[in-house]
This record gives sequence, structure tokens and C-alpha cells, in this order.
Amino acid sequence: MYMKIHRHAGVSEVLAVCDKELLNTTIKGEDLTLRVTEAFYGATPCTKEEVKRALEHASTCNLLGEKAVGAAIECGMLQERGCMMIGTVPHAQIF
Repeated sequence: MYMKIHRHAGVSEVLAVCDKELLNTTIKGEDLTLRVTEAFYGATPCTKEEVKRALEHASTCNLLGEKAVGAAIECGMLQERGCMMIGTVPHAQIF
């Protein structure tokens, strides 16, 4: 997986996580096309444990892919029904 924490002064942080195989691809759903970029999801690989630790402290999360979404489900932060599908790829946002 890849993970990036977006920090902006005076605004809550956004944790962005995507599965490794999705980075630098374009995902197409019925009504949505999503470019999965390093600018948003980062370029540094991370482990599931690192993602879980970051999820515990995040106020806002953007998760893309089975592994990324699965980590949030394992932490109890998300239920499967809280996900949407973009094509065949699970996606979730946690606020």
C-alpha cells in the first residue's frame, strides 16, 4: 500500500491510502473516473500495520482498494456496507 498524510494549517489532516497495484492507474465506474496519483496517495510504500496506526490518529481518511479498505475494517473504523465500489475497486471515506 501507499500512504500520504495531507496537513494544512488550521484544517484537519487527511490520510490517503491506496493499494500498491492501483497507484498511477485510472479507475472507471459507471458515473465516476478516478486517477490514482502519487500527488494524492504518496509514493512511499507502507505496511498494513503502519496504515492501521495512522488510521487510529486520522480525522479524515480516503481509502482505495481491498487492502486499504480492509485495514480500516480490521481496525473497526469501517464496515463493508460503508464502502462504495468504483468499478470493481472498493473505496471509502471516513470523516
